[in-house]
Amino acid sequence: MPSGHSGVRRKRSLVLYGLVVLSLLIGLVTFSPPAPGKEAGLVYVVDVHGVVEKGLYAYMERAFKEAEEAGADQIILDIDTPGGAIDAAKEIGELIQTSPLPVTAYINPHATSAGAYIALSADTIVMVPTGTMGSSQVVDLAGNAADEKVQSLWKSMMSAAAEKGGRDPLYALAMVDPSMEIEGLVREGELLNFRASQALQYGYAESIAENLDEVLQFLQLPKAEVVYVDISWAERLARFITHPVLASLLLTIGGLGIVIELFTPGFGLPGIAGLCGLGLYFFGHMAAGLAGWEAVLLFGAGLVLLLIEVLVPGFGIFGILGIVALIAGMALGSGDFLLGIKYVGAALLLSLLALILLSRFYKGLSRKNTIWSHMVLEEGLSTEETQSLREERSALIGKRGVTLTPLRLAGSVQIDDRRYDVVSDGQWVEKGRMVEVIKVDGPRIVVRPVEDDNS
Repeated sequence: MPSGHSGVRRKRSLVLYGLVVLSLLIGLVTFSPPAPGKEAGLVYVVDVHGVVEKGLYAYMERAFKEAEEAGADQIILDIDTPGGAIDAAKEIGELIQTSPLPVTAYINPHATSAGAYIALSADTIVMVPTGTMGSSQVVDLAGNAADEKVQSLWKSMMSAAAEKGGRDPLYALAMVDPSMEIEGLVREGELLNFRASQALQYGYAESIAENLDEVLQFLQLPKAEVVYVDISWAERLARFITHPVLASLLLTIGGLGIVIELFTPGFGLPGIAGLCGLGLYFFGHMAAGLAGWEAVLLFGAGLVLLLIEVLVPGFGIFGILGIVALIAGMALGSGDFLLGIKYVGAALLLSLLALILLSRFYKGLSRKNTIWSHMVLEEGLSTEETQSLREERSALIGKRGVTLTPLRLAGSVQIDDRRYDVVSDGQWVEKGRMVEVIKVDGPRIVVRPVEDDNS
């Protein structure tokens, strides 16, 4: 009997031991610690340094995507910028505001103009003790205030960004409008520019931090794994090229090179410099994600049309279409077609002014034997030569010749072993066809095809 009780107790002990071991195993599986990095947190740091332009947006878009795919807990923007383009700031602001990850703006040390809008778009603002934020009035390249329409748009963007973050929009408007006065803070005629202590006092910053470690401490991620998103060489080059001043300069070099080639014989250094400038312009905007291959193809089509105009002299339709395609391609490559048209127009105006100045000192600028000479029908003769030409050409009426080029309403014809630029009577005539001169009107020689070439 006692032995029986002992066996029962041993069985119960084994069962209890088994339950304990099973519980421990389940606990280990269920409550196993996560990966070291995730336990402490994962933070991505994105640099917002230098001028705000479209190239910066392309870099930040990639960085935000990488942070989201990696499952980051926080994105920190390390901001030090004097501002930049409104359109680029608007896109960056939308990128920040729609991010599924919390975004902290670390102003280190300045967020001026468009930089202030980027900071206000973030969920949290932290500043270094010497940091500043504000002075956000929109100005043009000459430093003059932009028109009222642009100012009004910028005011609404700044106030909306402030309200989204739970901040008083009054101070955001004072950063933009110099006519506003806030007693004890900013006088009329000045723009509000918060120091770090002021930003903290008026709710435009949540904390002041000496360095990134203190920022992480404030965000309660003191041991987080920090990933710095480096900018690639292509993005760095794109940021440099898409700077408004440099982009305009490249367009001017490209436009000037093309215009000079139109007015000088052959193809030389101006054309090479122009193509290099435009090549850099397209590369930078494509690397920044602003332009696609359609802009390059349209520009290339323009070059091909100009080449056809050189090889097939005529009325100039190919040359005109080529110039239109070149302008459209350059404008499309800017990322904003209407704004690109303005940039291209300004660049062409500067190019023409430079061409006029060059023509006064360089006699090689001529329309003879150039692409331009193939786009217009002109003789450029003196009064005596014009009278002689009229008499000579009047004698051509009734004569026949052979077309040297297709007459797409205009082209070239050989009559009595001489070449003449002519226009047809409205018909398209193929190359090598017999034609007859039916009219001479000043410099215009009008021909029509001969129905019976043997007559």
